[in-house]
Amino acid sequence: MISWEEFEQCGIRVGTIVKVEDFPEAHKPTYKLWVDLGELGIKKSSAHIVELYNKKELVGKQVICVTRFQPKKIGHFVSEVLTTGFYTDKGVVLAQPERKVLNGAKLL
Repeated sequence: MISWEEFEQCGIRVGTIVKVEDFPEAHKPTYKLWVDLGELGIKKSSAHIVELYNKKELVGKQVICVTRFQPKKIGHFVSEVLTTGFYTDKGVVLAQPERKVLNGAKLL
């Protein structure tokens, strides 16, 4: 169990994907994402979501990100936030807000 204070430190926020590129250097099929997190700026993330999403449909999609992880270097790319999703037998389904919210809004 973690405390409420520990949960609040995770920094779970909403952002909008503004750019997507293939990431051929990754071990699994992956995209490079650039996510607009409002006051936090545009942050980079890598995501294993190619099975269920194409690059064109991802641009403009809001996603839920964990912002307080240490950056993770994957090849020559530095992932600054974790884009969240759920594993299924068909691929990863992105975690998204039900309705559009301001970029950078915190999960309560």
